[in-house]
Amino acid sequence: NGDLGAIFFVAFSYVDLVSLFYCLRWYESTPPESHRREHLKMAVWLLTTMLTAAFSYKVAAIMPFPVQVLVWSMAGTTVLGGFYAFFLHREGTKA
Repeated sequence: NGDLGAIFFVAFSYVDLVSLFYCLRWYESTPPESHRREHLKMAVWLLTTMLTAAFSYKVAAIMPFPVQVLVWSMAGTTVLGGFYAFFLHREGTKA
């Protein structure tokens, strides 16, 4: 119905998701010792973070304030957990 915000959201979501799948596929096919792998890992995390933020924004917009706080808290926890898992956690070490 000409809602530019909704059109932008859907277009952004599709482009982000296709880019995410492309980067994941490229990451999996890159040799483990390659420096490109770290750059792809960062791209995957950023694309995932942007998708999480976009969906959290849309969901929080229709919720009452206490639920908005919960939605954004869950999104933040997910983003920080992904950052920890991708960049800080090393296999074989105990936290």
